[in-house]
Amino acid sequence: MEETAQLVVFPMKSAFGVPETPEFSVGLDVPLSQLKIELLKEGVSIIVLSGFGGLGKTTLATKLCWDEQVMGKFRKNIFFVTFSKTPKLKIIAERLFEHFGFQVPKFQSNEDALSQLGLLLRKFEGIPMLLILDDVWPGSEALVEKFKFHLSDYKILVTSRVAFHRFGIQCVLKPLVYEDAMTLFHHYALLDCNSLNTPDEDVVQKVVKSCKGLPLAIKVIGRSLSHQPFELWQKMVEELSHGHSILDSNSTELLTYLQKILDVLEDNTMIKECFMDLSLFPEDQRISITALIDMWAELYGLDNDGIEAMAIINKLESMNLVNVLIARQNTSDTDNCFYNNHFMVIHDLLRELAIHQSNQEPIEERKRLIIETNENKSEWGLCEKQQGMMTRILSFCFRYCAKQKYQQIPAHTLSISIDETCNSYWSHMQPNQAKVLIFNLRTNQYSLPESMEKMSKLKVLIVTNYNFHLTELTNFELLGTLSNLRRIRLERISVHSFVTLKTLKKLSLYMCNLNHAFQNGIFLISDAFPNLVDLSIDYCKDMVLLPSGVCDITTLKKLSVTNCHKLFALPQEIGKWVNLELLRLSSCTDLEGLPDSIGMLSNLRHLDISNCISLLNLPEDFGNLCNLRNLYMTSCARCELPSSAVNLVNLKVVICDEETAASWEGFESMLPNLQIEVPQVDVNLNWLYSVCS
Repeated sequence: MEETAQLVVFPMKSAFGVPETPEFSVGLDVPLSQLKIELLKEGVSIIVLSGFGGLGKTTLATKLCWDEQVMGKFRKNIFFVTFSKTPKLKIIAERLFEHFGFQVPKFQSNEDALSQLGLLLRKFEGIPMLLILDDVWPGSEALVEKFKFHLSDYKILVTSRVAFHRFGIQCVLKPLVYEDAMTLFHHYALLDCNSLNTPDEDVVQKVVKSCKGLPLAIKVIGRSLSHQPFELWQKMVEELSHGHSILDSNSTELLTYLQKILDVLEDNTMIKECFMDLSLFPEDQRISITALIDMWAELYGLDNDGIEAMAIINKLESMNLVNVLIARQNTSDTDNCFYNNHFMVIHDLLRELAIHQSNQEPIEERKRLIIETNENKSEWGLCEKQQGMMTRILSFCFRYCAKQKYQQIPAHTLSISIDETCNSYWSHMQPNQAKVLIFNLRTNQYSLPESMEKMSKLKVLIVTNYNFHLTELTNFELLGTLSNLRRIRLERISVHSFVTLKTLKKLSLYMCNLNHAFQNGIFLISDAFPNLVDLSIDYCKDMVLLPSGVCDITTLKKLSVTNCHKLFALPQEIGKWVNLELLRLSSCTDLEGLPDSIGMLSNLRHLDISNCISLLNLPEDFGNLCNLRNLYMTSCARCELPSSAVNLVNLKVVICDEETAASWEGFESMLPNLQIEVPQVDVNLNWLYSVCS
């Protein structure tokens, strides 16, 4: 009886981590029906869906989750977990605890996480549950077994490139039959649209047949050939006509096959370089587009507020090489080149293609170096079984680098993945040519290594924590020795103190804890960042007050403090921001007012106070913003406009909701250049549960 009562107190939110319904798919109706029959059988506990990489196993599993019969039985109790090469059970358990509405414990070990997860699920005994473990790698059978909790009507679906016969029920996904392959290709090549470049049918057939029914190859080739001249189609046919069936070959041959597609389709070396940079981020994890913009600005000069970088990202998406995800679609974002809510994901086979492309040069000449410190020492003991499959991946352990005496590292971009099992050995490396350094962390604490002092050319530092709990980052003072560091991006990091960074132009803090750093009285914030131009603070839930010292950074041109729901006030001294052109305060739901000194921001052109639902009025001095061009105030219906708004003669666009628009109607006749727009707002928070590996 007590457990039943708890179900009411802690209701589950919705299905966990299930991707959106696929936009378009073919050839999956029959395997979907077969898979559903096995899933709905009594007594079946684990089902394995296997098939070659790129056949659409994840797509099929996703369609299964959205099937009416499956949803009718399991309702919201469907949990979709991306397993990947190096699964982290503690993170999976943490995400599930959060999903169920329980306080997330700090597990002492993987065994502790397993034990507590089992106790949690037993609270829901008798309720049908479906757990999908997507992209399970060879050698992980023992780990899958650990999810077999003794519960009635509890099912596990495993997707993998290999069959795990020990689990009994096996479903194998086959390549598409020719008719379905043609349908899929026509869709992505847009051959049903009127086009002057439509090739002959026999050419189309040759291209489709060369894909051997592999949906991933069909999508990439089809989308990339869309609206291309006939000569390119012919060249593609010639390239793809060589060699054996990609389905009968090993993965290296498949990667070589896909590489030919890139070689034929894209002569633009910039596109290729940016594509290969995607290999620098962990498998099956979302990639922050702002991180890419920061990298590419310093590596390739693609700045212009990120517009040039977004053009390349859109090109990669149009070629079906990546998928772009937008967590929250705000009109002000793209208008002001704000991409904090934009992410991308890349299929693991395509990530391997990016690595394969980078792997063509000798180690001592490579532009990128990827180091995964957990490959040779997996906490699950999987690596010995995985070594054969992993040899195609460019990944070196610190200890291996030391043994081979790769002391001098010429790479301009260095990506380090670090977990609790191996976080040292940096002293053996001398990455003094690196311009970009990326830390991919899965550890509760990390101290920046002393060898960073040698990185005199470093321009960009990106530190991302993929654990549930924040990573405590120490030894931050080392950054003060770097004379060229221009951009820092920290995600899910607890920062205790900053250091003087005279060359820093942009600081991005995403889902970080900042109170300790901002309240540190040793030095002024303005002394730490005397030349900062762009400061972005997003989803930092401990942000209650913006320190007044930030107002002394008079070089600021862009300030974004967004989704900081506890922030209730800005300092009165904000009038010191004489160079500020953009102020973004969207979704600071506790913000109660703006200081009168805002009227002193004579260069302010863009102001975003969207979703500041506690904002009751704008100060009278608001009308002194003589250069204000764009104002975003969706969901600000309670906010009263001052009479001085009539003085905003340069205001061109107000984007708001219908109620706020009514408040502005009285000013339209006095502001003839003003346009009032009421857009649609689309919020999608599935990304919060996207990856638990």
